[in-house]
Amino acid sequence: MPFLELNDVSKHIGERAILQDIRFSLDEGRSLVIAGETGSGKTTLLKCIGGLLSPDAGELMFCGQKVEGPEQRLIPGHPGIAYLSQYFELRNHYRVEEELEYASQLSSEEASRIFTSCRLDHLMKRYTHQLSGGEKQRIALARRLISRPRLLLLDEPYSNLDPLHKKIMQEVVQ
Repeated sequence: MPFLELNDVSKHIGERAILQDIRFSLDEGRSLVIAGETGSGKTTLLKCIGGLLSPDAGELMFCGQKVEGPEQRLIPGHPGIAYLSQYFELRNHYRVEEELEYASQLSSEEASRIFTSCRLDHLMKRYTHQLSGGEKQRIALARRLISRPRLLLLDEPYSNLDPLHKKIMQEVVQ
């Protein structure tokens, strides 16, 4: 049984086909990069895989379970799948430690290792509205990682990062 399987997934917005008959499978432990031009449907595909959008046709299976979209689930998103949007949001007026604490499914030791790897230790007492775009992006990624996802979907994960932090985050994700 594949870890992730898409069978003839299609999605339209109005009359425009964004995704058409997408079919592939992915085994556990493997990575997949989806590349394409702006507007080619990459974000739509990731949102469908994560259960944040419902496809118009086809089926998405994750660990043998059907991925249900917002039309089937009151709270969109599939358990075990974490999606980091290129337009991530952090709550304003929260300290970084509060933002991360609410999401953590890990022991404090495990979470601390992720925070150190993401270079967040010095930011924990700061408020989210006081951070740069790159700092926010590192926090958003750490927040997804501490939720213990089995599948991590990254949409433009390095867009706000300088070359040094981009390299660091690539190492964290691998």
